[in-house]
Amino acid sequence: MKQVILGTAGHIDHGKTSLIKALTNIDTDRLKEEKARGITIELGFAHLLLPSGQLLGIVDVPGHERFVKHMVAGATGVDLVAMVIAADEGIMPQTREHLEICQLLSVKHGLVVLTKRDMVDDDWIELVRDDVTQYLKGTFLEKAPIMEVSSVTGLGIEALIQLIDKMVAEIPERNSGNFFRLPVDRVFTMKGFGTVVTGTTASGSISVGDEVTIYPQELHSRIRGIQVHNKDAENVSAGLRTAINIQGMEKAQIERGNILAAKDTLKPTFMIDVELDLLASSPRPLKNRAKARFHAGTAEIISTVILLDRDVLNQGERCFAQIRLDEPTTVLRGDRYILRSYSPVRTIGGGRVLNPLPLKKKRFSEGVLADIELLNSGDPLVQIEQFVKMGRYTGKDAKEIQFLANLGKKKVDEALKVLSAQKRIIQYSKESGLFIHEEFLGDATKDFLTILSEYHERNPLKAGILKEELRSRTEGATNPRLFNFIVNQQSGLGIVVIENELLRLNDHRVTLANDQKEIRERIEDVYRRARLQPPYFKEVNSEFPDAKGADILGILIKEGLLVKVKEDLYFHKNAIDDLRERLIAFLKKNNEVNPTQFKDMTGTSRKYSIPLIEYFDHEQLTVRVGDNRILRKKI
Repeated sequence: MKQVILGTAGHIDHGKTSLIKALTNIDTDRLKEEKARGITIELGFAHLLLPSGQLLGIVDVPGHERFVKHMVAGATGVDLVAMVIAADEGIMPQTREHLEICQLLSVKHGLVVLTKRDMVDDDWIELVRDDVTQYLKGTFLEKAPIMEVSSVTGLGIEALIQLIDKMVAEIPERNSGNFFRLPVDRVFTMKGFGTVVTGTTASGSISVGDEVTIYPQELHSRIRGIQVHNKDAENVSAGLRTAINIQGMEKAQIERGNILAAKDTLKPTFMIDVELDLLASSPRPLKNRAKARFHAGTAEIISTVILLDRDVLNQGERCFAQIRLDEPTTVLRGDRYILRSYSPVRTIGGGRVLNPLPLKKKRFSEGVLADIELLNSGDPLVQIEQFVKMGRYTGKDAKEIQFLANLGKKKVDEALKVLSAQKRIIQYSKESGLFIHEEFLGDATKDFLTILSEYHERNPLKAGILKEELRSRTEGATNPRLFNFIVNQQSGLGIVVIENELLRLNDHRVTLANDQKEIRERIEDVYRRARLQPPYFKEVNSEFPDAKGADILGILIKEGLLVKVKEDLYFHKNAIDDLRERLIAFLKKNNEVNPTQFKDMTGTSRKYSIPLIEYFDHEQLTVRVGDNRILRKKI
């Protein structure tokens, strides 16, 4: 069955609570103070079984100007508003403010109820009707039916119920949304059950036993029980007044303004990018960095409004802005919000959330404004591409994109496939499911290749650069997953060559000048003649100015002419090859060799024989058994 919530709106003492009692026989004023003072302070809730069998949820909001923040909280999730106006007073200040709030929250359906009909004559009621009709021109209630009732005598109540039933039937089925969210408007403890939270389910559905998270605190719990209109239920969906009993939570841990959601589906934020409308009735223009009260769901948070393309927003104008919050909250793209002035408190504007998790924006930036204009587009493909782009060099995974775009998994997966096929985004890590925008992949790749090329120019004698050194110097590719993707991509294209821990461009060749060729020949000759008793390299290198021998050494090792046995100790390839052959022959004949025998074989001191036998161990030619060595495998 379709779920519909009716909310009241209107000035204090215009009979909203009495009207609900006349309709439902439920008194929504539950606090002692409310009954003593005769005014509604907190939100009240009721339900009505309509003649058609449809169960209607009802939210009663306070009319006093001091409690408008409660009215905003109550108006969240309302499908149908009943604008209540007392026939003996007509339009009053909170009539106007409540109407503005409903418009800013994008409430689409409503009716007008003129209460206290028994207190005025026919001529007066006609004047009130004319005044109301004129005032509502240009609003969503312009063509709304106007009903006259008396909660005292019952006049018009049955006709009002019939009208509401008819209107409910005509209201389209609400979009259930993609994430379960319950903005908390009340928290209490129930003996024998524990903590209970209530609210109007804003979107999604959830069942008893499901895991949930309380935001923005990110506290995890599980649902013990659900009630809808005071009746136990196994699950709940969007558009229902709901009470949820949660496990293991204290009442003090939760407050009005929190969001109960399916586990790990939302993200807290201190900043929100928005489209902002300043009401024509705002007392003054809104200046950049003005303090304001931000209302979304049931939350009220002090905030700073950053105007992105101007210094002042005049009454009746619209712009893009970034709301910076004093406390964290969580919202979704497309959510409606209200702004009220810091002091004196009054509703001044509101609008729609464009980005629920932005970075800090630079004002008057053409790029920033162009990006946010794309997010304002109605095309999901454009929005998803933009959110991936905003991930810069890290990118976004599908789950985060679902949250940012407020779209279902199926729609997001389809969009990612299309964008990937068009090469506008690239999945660079299948393991983590991360996508990067082609613009940032291109920039990172260009930077990667430029640094590699410049390294070759500065170090012509070096075979390449260490991977980690290149990664740390490549802007955007310090992310190991992205760096490895670029390396493998460029290697696959034949542009980059991977040699162990070194990277080089495919066309890079070590070229020696005449003086460098001479040094190369001198170093090789030293090691060729030294055989198995070479000097340490620091002694060799000391003979060359500016220690140029170190670069030449790298070339000789890369060419395989010199072999590194241990730090600073190198041997000529011919000497190592000869010793290897003699060692293999000895072991084949004698099965094992002891340290003394190996020392005699080399004709050197322990200074050389120990590093050499350990080298053959490392090369897996020999294996140590006690103090002796044997062949690791048959040769």
